[in-house]
Amino acid sequence: MITTGAVLLKLPVATPEPITWSDAIFTATSAVTVTGLVVIDTGSQLTIFGQAVVMALIQLGGLGLMTFAVLVLSMLGLPLSMSHRIFLREDLNQTSITDLMKLVRGILKVVLACELVGVILLSFVFVPEFGWQMGLWQALFHTVSAFNNAGFALFPDSLSQWVGDPIINLTVPALFIFGGLGFIVVTELYSRRSWHGFSLHTKLMVVGTLALIVWSVMAFAALEWTNPATLGGLDGTGARLWASWFQGVTTRTAGFNTVDVGGIHDSTAMMFMSLMVIGGGSTSTAGGIKVTTFIVLLLATIAFFRRRTQFHVFGRSLGPDEVMKVLALTMVSMLTVFMAIFLITISHDGDFLDLAFEVTSAFGTVGLSRGATSELDGFGRAVIIAVMFVGRVGPLTLGFFLATRSKPRLSYPSSKVYLG
Repeated sequence: MITTGAVLLKLPVATPEPITWSDAIFTATSAVTVTGLVVIDTGSQLTIFGQAVVMALIQLGGLGLMTFAVLVLSMLGLPLSMSHRIFLREDLNQTSITDLMKLVRGILKVVLACELVGVILLSFVFVPEFGWQMGLWQALFHTVSAFNNAGFALFPDSLSQWVGDPIINLTVPALFIFGGLGFIVVTELYSRRSWHGFSLHTKLMVVGTLALIVWSVMAFAALEWTNPATLGGLDGTGARLWASWFQGVTTRTAGFNTVDVGGIHDSTAMMFMSLMVIGGGSTSTAGGIKVTTFIVLLLATIAFFRRRTQFHVFGRSLGPDEVMKVLALTMVSMLTVFMAIFLITISHDGDFLDLAFEVTSAFGTVGLSRGATSELDGFGRAVIIAVMFVGRVGPLTLGFFLATRSKPRLSYPSSKVYLG
């Protein structure tokens, strides 16, 4: 998908003026991994065809390659083999191969319904300003970008022109919140509509997402309220509250902005980085280690200090297997981020926080930038491309792919190691 997208973006019809292969590959990778980091201005340096290519890559990358392949096979009337069903089960984090087609159709319905509503609502903003043809295109592009948590915008300052617009501040966050919850959670919320009927995963995602939203919005408002480069430069309390809401909820996954991210305080940047590492939900369009991983990590830490081998949440227990998976995912993620920061600082002597922010944004497939992306050389771009790829595919996926499973022939006596 990345290769195909890069070739299409290199076509003369895709750009008013030719772009380099580095620009094309970086843009295609950012679109497929639904990140949103850019080295060219999507609105001015790409034609409508080029923008359509980016939008298609965002949709395919957000929906998932396996899910899209199954939808194509089903539309063509071709049977789904057992191996295809197994791949799809792994892609959707399911434990059974039954009802997979029903789940895929449910995912498609969720995507189409959310994006249709998004286009209609955003049209009320863009059509009066840009006319019917361009206004509907703006609404469609930003809806697809928002629902898939991509963060691509057709304006150089993202959505800063509408910092106080209620429709933008409600519709766009609603789209990327639903997209970041995960297809399974959204379909379960729609079909069951009862807290007691929800699965443990859905309960953890809903509670965790609400808690992170409240924290991020309140923390951003408190840290930036008097900053003249961000909230302090806005007229009126209403605009500041809207900006606090939008920037607080967009940070974990989406990558849109209505204030200058380059002007935020260092403390706010550190908070943003922690939220970007957490990310959204499993089987969603978001990146990061995922909300459920963060919650299980916290619960496991609490259980350790309480001297418990198991811990309970919402009437269900989780054991060592879940803890081991969470520890592996977190460790691989941290090593990936630290190694990428180390590599990118070798060839760049810019502000360390800006470079670390860029790497974290790439890993979380967020797309927020403090301006360092456009200044990267070829090596720096290669590092960011690799991090975006790992962030979207998933550290554990790559780990399982590269690892070999072997049954040990010997067992050794246990021993003690002093820790902490």
